[in-house]
Amino acid sequence: MVFKSIFIALIISLIISISKCNPLSTKGLTVDLIHRDSPQSPYYNPSLSPYQRLANAIRRSFDRARRFKLDPTSSKSPESDLILSNGEYLMEYSIGTPPVPSLAIADTGSDITWTQCQPCTECFKQKLPLFDPKNSSTYKNIPCDTKNCSSFRRTSCSDNNKNCIYSATYGDGSFTNGDLATDTITLDSSDDDGKSVVSFPDIIFGCGFKNGGIFDGGESGIVGLGGGPASLVTQLGQGKFSYCLVSPSDNNSTKSSSSKLNFGANADVSGSGVATTPLVKKVPETFYYLTLEGISVGNQRLEFGDPTAREDGNIIIDSGTTLTFLPFEFYLNYMNAIKSYIKLKQIEDPQHVLTLCYHSKTDIKNIPDVTVHFRGADVKLKYENVFVRTSDVAVCLAARPVPGSGYTIYGNLAQMDFLVGYDLVQKTVSFKAADCGK
Repeated sequence: MVFKSIFIALIISLIISISKCNPLSTKGLTVDLIHRDSPQSPYYNPSLSPYQRLANAIRRSFDRARRFKLDPTSSKSPESDLILSNGEYLMEYSIGTPPVPSLAIADTGSDITWTQCQPCTECFKQKLPLFDPKNSSTYKNIPCDTKNCSSFRRTSCSDNNKNCIYSATYGDGSFTNGDLATDTITLDSSDDDGKSVVSFPDIIFGCGFKNGGIFDGGESGIVGLGGGPASLVTQLGQGKFSYCLVSPSDNNSTKSSSSKLNFGANADVSGSGVATTPLVKKVPETFYYLTLEGISVGNQRLEFGDPTAREDGNIIIDSGTTLTFLPFEFYLNYMNAIKSYIKLKQIEDPQHVLTLCYHSKTDIKNIPDVTVHFRGADVKLKYENVFVRTSDVAVCLAARPVPGSGYTIYGNLAQMDFLVGYDLVQKTVSFKAADCGK
């Protein structure tokens, strides 16, 4: 009887230990995503009209699109630049024990999570207190002779050959350098079961002592949600996440519901109406590549390239890019197909950012069905995925040609009011129509 009691106690202790090591093994997690132009954001400018805020987001998307540069004469991988002004979504989290609040850009186009740390030799000014690792009882530097150091890109040893040093220099001149370390990350979860606080021990992150570039101070760093080994998604162990992005009209409301980012069991995208397409592994593995086969406008299907020689992974899905960017010739075909159905007066965009605009004080009536054909998945877009309002009298097509020699990008306007799920284990992305503002 004593042995049986000891055995049961050991089993219970083991279950508790496993749960503490990975909270997502027993339940899901949902956190708020704050759009940088919403009233909940430190970047919110109440003097701007909703149309001006949208135009600014579109302009930022041009900068971000240029980060995905292609050079057909080079064997090098595409540049992985961080352009801070392109951080469309922010998320709150805490780091260390006791937890120190942090606000970071949530970026599906970045891997490593980093925050500014004391003592700073060169740091941009931030509104939140700097994280001081000396005050955290759970902070640990990663030794430079370990796999955790060597498996990360652009790491080296400190002067005393003891600690692992990380470095990232981005295409816009921004940079971060510091110690690669582990500590506890704490997230506030809010879902149908109520609010809770969930902690994840031993998360690898960058403790940046030298950081600079185009930073506004509202954020402390980056939360990397990309597909690489350094990503927070990968480190949380479940290999899946999903998000539901509210529409621009909800972002401009002081009473708006925030967009949601889900992990673990909460990240499942299931039920009727789900369209699932394969993720394609390419270099760099940070970005999420899908295969676009075409777009249908009404009963007219526009093929994306030669179906017999179509490249796998020919489009990047990115939550941080506002617009959808298409190759020039395909964009012209898409624009002309839209124009063939809509006979309203065409006007110039009052914000001078989009190319196909119509004079209309209300939503355009009787628009054609627009369906995006990914490999194995047909995603029927809603009105707000196809058109955006840029003034009281202007409604414009929410797409543009790829700037320069760059990648085709499926932007966040096309993803609004869809539950979009990424499964890094099954290597799929799933779409399901939703009302993300509820």
